[in-house]
Amino acid sequence: MPGRSRQFVPALRFDALTRLYDPVVAVTSREGAFKRRLMEHARIKTGESVLDVACGTGTLAIEIKKNHPKATVAGIDGDRGILARARAKAEDAGVEIDFTYGLSNELPYDARSFDVVVSTLFFHHLTDEAKADSSVEMRRVLRPGGRVLIADWGRPQDPLMRLMFLNVQLLDGFSNTSSNVAGRLSEFLRDAGLKRVSVTDRMRTPLGTIEIVSAVRPTA
Repeated sequence: MPGRSRQFVPALRFDALTRLYDPVVAVTSREGAFKRRLMEHARIKTGESVLDVACGTGTLAIEIKKNHPKATVAGIDGDRGILARARAKAEDAGVEIDFTYGLSNELPYDARSFDVVVSTLFFHHLTDEAKADSSVEMRRVLRPGGRVLIADWGRPQDPLMRLMFLNVQLLDGFSNTSSNVAGRLSEFLRDAGLKRVSVTDRMRTPLGTIEIVSAVRPTA
């Protein structure tokens, strides 16, 4: 998927690119469908706190808040321009979300701050080392019994899905996407100390198979 760096991009052009980001993602990844499924699997309860890691333009965080108005929702991303777009979208939607600048491997939150941590179409951008570090950070900010749900490109369901995913690999790199192809997202969460790790859903898209991986922080 398109990268999120704004380096050397003029301000007006960057604003246009961020506005194109949402429709492009929606078409190529069946965004609405997989994010609805992720929210269903998350089973967010009244009063819970939710963190969207690498929230992008805030689409998922906004939908979570609209569907769970009594939940506290935060989003974090490493791109200030994208966050500006997210804040504007949240204001237009009439929802209050705390959007913060930060990196997934150094989350600027206290330990045990959230009941649910979600992330979508982000892990395939990361090296394996960064995937592992980010998984550890997600576990750290989770309360005992809290849930992690990641939706990202996963093991292809068939040869056609494998062929289509080559487009993503050509754009985002083979080294950081190889673990996605191998279906190893669960492994990173398990190695971070999370339990009950499983692929709870998968779906076909124009660019490959998206998997939803869930896990729980142990209560002990």
